[in-house]
Amino acid sequence: MIMVNKGEVEMIKNILQSWKSQWPTIHSTKPLAIDEGVIDQGAFNAIEVGELFDTVNQASTIAGQAVLYRSLTQPSASVVEIQAKQDAVKEIQENPAIRENLERIVANAATTENHLYVLLFGEFLGALGTARESKQIEGYGHRQYRRGMRFVEDLTGAIYASSNPESTYLQSIFNKINGFSKSRVHSLMIGPVYNTEKGFKTKEERKGVFTPATIFQPSVFKPLLILSLIVGVGILSQMVTYSIPGLSFSTGGISGAIFAPLLLAYFPIIGSYDRDNCIIPLRNEFKESEELGDALDALGQIDELLAFIKFSESFGSDMVLPTMVESEHHSINLKQAKNPVLGMRSDGYVGNDFVLENDKLVFITGPNSGGKTAFCKTVTQIQLLAQIGCYVPAELATMSVADKIIYQAPEISHLDDGEGRFGTELKRTRDIFLATTAKSFVVLDELSEGTTFEEKMESSGNVLDGFYRKGNNTLLITHNHQLVDVFINKREGVAKQVEFVNDAPSYRLIEGISRVSHADRVAKKIGFSKQDIDNYLADSK
Repeated sequence: MIMVNKGEVEMIKNILQSWKSQWPTIHSTKPLAIDEGVIDQGAFNAIEVGELFDTVNQASTIAGQAVLYRSLTQPSASVVEIQAKQDAVKEIQENPAIRENLERIVANAATTENHLYVLLFGEFLGALGTARESKQIEGYGHRQYRRGMRFVEDLTGAIYASSNPESTYLQSIFNKINGFSKSRVHSLMIGPVYNTEKGFKTKEERKGVFTPATIFQPSVFKPLLILSLIVGVGILSQMVTYSIPGLSFSTGGISGAIFAPLLLAYFPIIGSYDRDNCIIPLRNEFKESEELGDALDALGQIDELLAFIKFSESFGSDMVLPTMVESEHHSINLKQAKNPVLGMRSDGYVGNDFVLENDKLVFITGPNSGGKTAFCKTVTQIQLLAQIGCYVPAELATMSVADKIIYQAPEISHLDDGEGRFGTELKRTRDIFLATTAKSFVVLDELSEGTTFEEKMESSGNVLDGFYRKGNNTLLITHNHQLVDVFINKREGVAKQVEFVNDAPSYRLIEGISRVSHADRVAKKIGFSKQDIDNYLADSK
């Protein structure tokens, strides 16, 4: 069983299965439903995981990029799994010989993996077709079959010749590829392949069996068959010469007359037979192989680990592998944390310290464009990177594993019929509330929009009280300082605000509650203040 049904979205065991019958794509997996995965589609969109992937992605192979993307869409909630990946990253970075070997394996695979994909998913054009795209197969597929098999043989051979790693995660990767090299599918790929009445058989499966079978050779030039034809034509010409007295043609002339049309028919007959009865059925079997899928996954996992290292080395400031802890309640401790996307190679990016342990509720307030949303995306992106085993941009990072990483942002373009903005948002908040636990990490970007102030206060208060009693860590981005006052006065939660210096944001997070919006400053910046409107109307008369 390769695919596991998980409600709305399928949890894929390997990338080959995620591609199914389509051409291999990097974005072949999706987040799981909110009650099934660590991150759902709403959070995926809100914290801009696509942009995060583009930043972290320094993988060389299609398999590596697909595995990295899958990690971000379906991150682990197991501290054991995360620590195992971190140990593998450390081993690669601390052992130059291992790193050099793995980089060589990945580099070679990057130049040849497409040969396998063309074989598995390519379009056959026929004998006279000319390939105009890399996805197309000219001729009968013999050449493409050989090239695809060479990729497989090179990968398994390189891993077999490698020294055994010490980390359990790297060992599991090597075991996948070595296990594939011992599989039936691998034997079929390397050959010989026996085509029998009961299907394809490997050399091992043919031991002690004497039933008729043809051996598939991935070439239209089959010496034994051609020799048999020559011998057969020679015998036939002799029979014609002796059976017709007085025939003046030489044996050679008769042989040529018979052999020439046979030769013309040979290529399309043999080529079409191999394609339709061997290559296509074999590739269908390969595509369904869990062992081959696991081997490609393993290649992708190696590439993903190398991408983590390359990302850390190219970021331009402090990067650490976070200390991951098991806890009944979500916690996070960051020192000089930077946004993984915006902080890339940005010397002037401002880092922030952030500690969230037993507070449960954190209110983020401040004027418009002060950095509230950017900070919350920074923290959630760091949490996500930590849960795929990657480096994070910080001087220090300690956090527990979140069973849910949730980010609710207003989605005005996705209103439910008849519900309006308030109802649509409330449904999303309800789903979040029901799915989360004390181990969850939740960010809410405003609450109860689209209703009156009085109803907003009541509804928001009820929702936050529910999250507080449930026990997870919840960050609320809000301009509603009156709501913040209510909870702070009850000693439930802490208040943070973005700092402004000389009417400009410093992008630092400090203690306190902001009671200003700086709306006029933003309006002036974009050219739509009261003065701008007055000037426009005056000029238009």
